[in-house]
Amino acid sequence: MPSTPEPAKTRDPAPDRRLRRRQRLTRPRQFAETYAQQKRTVGRYMVLWRRDGGDSAQRLGVVASRRIGSAVKRNRARRRLRAAFRLNRAAFSGTADIVLVARPAVLTARWEDLVAELVKLAGCAGLSGTPP
Repeated sequence: MPSTPEPAKTRDPAPDRRLRRRQRLTRPRQFAETYAQQKRTVGRYMVLWRRDGGDSAQRLGVVASRRIGSAVKRNRARRRLRAAFRLNRAAFSGTADIVLVARPAVLTARWEDLVAELVKLAGCAGLSGTPP
C-alpha cells in the first residue's frame, strides 16, 4: 500500500510592510496642514509632526532637507526613517498622519537607537499605546 505524502505545511503570510501610495502623504498641502497644526515632538534623530483631521489615516510623510547633506545622504536618511516606521506601524494607534523630518544625526545613528526614538516620540505624541 503506497504511503500518501504529507500535506505541505502552510505558513502564516508575512505582514504587509509596504507603504502604498494611499499610506503616504503626497501633496504639499498635506505637509503644510501638518506644520500649521504645530503638533511636534523633537528627538535627536528626527522630529515627529502629527496631523489630525477628518481625512487623516495614519499616513506617513518623510522629509530630509539639504541640511542633511548630498542627495545620497538625504535618500539614505529617508529610507531609514521609512523602514523604521514600516517595521513599527502596528504599534501605532489612532488615525493621525505622521511627518518625520530627518535630522543630521540620523545618518550615523545605530538602528536600535533610531527605532527606539521613533517609538518614544510616537508615545509622546499620543500615537502609541505605551507612553514614554
